Amino acid sequence: MRVKRRILLLSVSAGAGHVRAADALEATVAALAADGGAVEARHLDAMDYVPSSFRRIYADFYLSLITRYPRLWGMLYRITGDAHPDAVTQRMRRTIERVNTRRLRAAIAEFAPDAIICTHFLPAEMLARQIRKGRVTVPVYLQVTDFDLHRMWVIPGMSGYFAASPEIAHRMHAVGLPPARVHTTGIPVMPAFAQPLQREVLARGFGMDPARPAYLVMGGGAGVGALDELADTLLSAGGDFQLVVLAGRNAEMLARLQRLARDKHAGRLFPQGYTQHVEQLMACCDLAITKPGGLTTSECLAMGLPMIVNAPIPGQEERNADYLLEQGAAWKAIDGVALAWRVNALQDDPAHLAGMAARARAIGRPHAARDVLDIVLAQLGHG
Repeated sequence: MRVKRRILLLSVSAGAGHVRAADALEATVAALAADGGAVEARHLDAMDYVPSSFRRIYADFYLSLITRYPRLWGMLYRITGDAHPDAVTQRMRRTIERVNTRRLRAAIAEFAPDAIICTHFLPAEMLARQIRKGRVTVPVYLQVTDFDLHRMWVIPGMSGYFAASPEIAHRMHAVGLPPARVHTTGIPVMPAFAQPLQREVLARGFGMDPARPAYLVMGGGAGVGALDELADTLLSAGGDFQLVVLAGRNAEMLARLQRLARDKHAGRLFPQGYTQHVEQLMACCDLAITKPGGLTTSECLAMGLPMIVNAPIPGQEERNADYLLEQGAAWKAIDGVALAWRVNALQDDPAHLAGMAARARAIGRPHAARDVLDIVLAQLGHG
């Protein structure tokens, strides 16, 4: 009888991407278990196990900084990214991140995992010290969740490192991480993004015309105006296409978009609220207009969906955008005027858009979560 392996997933709720990567791994473990695999997972947010004062300083300050002072965040990102790991700023950071980890260690001990996968550098940094002291003896892995490698992710002593792209794996080697422990897997996305989806059936379910071009707007509207204004601008500029706009949990914006769809753009504008099935909407569309977060762009790539990226947060999102542009899977719009022009240009050049879709599909890794778990389980002797 096979021993059931326990995988602990540690994320940090400083930005949604780290949590979504862990969710994807957890869902993939559940799928493996449903197919008869002897494995289970538990996902913990490290921020739930640190003092509130630390949480305010770390997660809340980060979110406030990128929202209110994105250029300052970009400057800090570059400065700390260029710092030597033994520099004073890095030692200070590590000292802070080691404080008050008792509750987290207790939660880990209670689950008694066979392996730990961190989708944020903070829990990995905390555990690195425990590994050195012999308090944590199970293998700990670190999953990078952007198409960039910041110094904060360079944490010695992990059993393995999962890179978003071959270039990031190369950079891991260059900063001294053992090549044998570095694996190019991509960024984990939900299993649904790897499933075949029928555009015609799904589009008709949303009231759309599956034969008509459709573009998906998501990730807020920062930098290009309010979502309803953006939708009106794009749809009023001419062209025969449909527009799907995700308003998320913003009920007021959803209502405004619904009024706009009813009164002015019936049959062309399809507002959507919060959904856990964004892959179904992606399957209905030919292009995504989005901020270049690591998880969102990985989901698009997994679906072979080209992008126009806008309003990147200085720092990691700028690096993500650079990667997508270099690979030919995206264009970039600096404002609403540029966005409208690019949408029209791609509409007028379907061959170019198809080429972008092919490039997105070529670098997409829809099975990243399964690849990560296969490596972890194989190293545990689980096959």
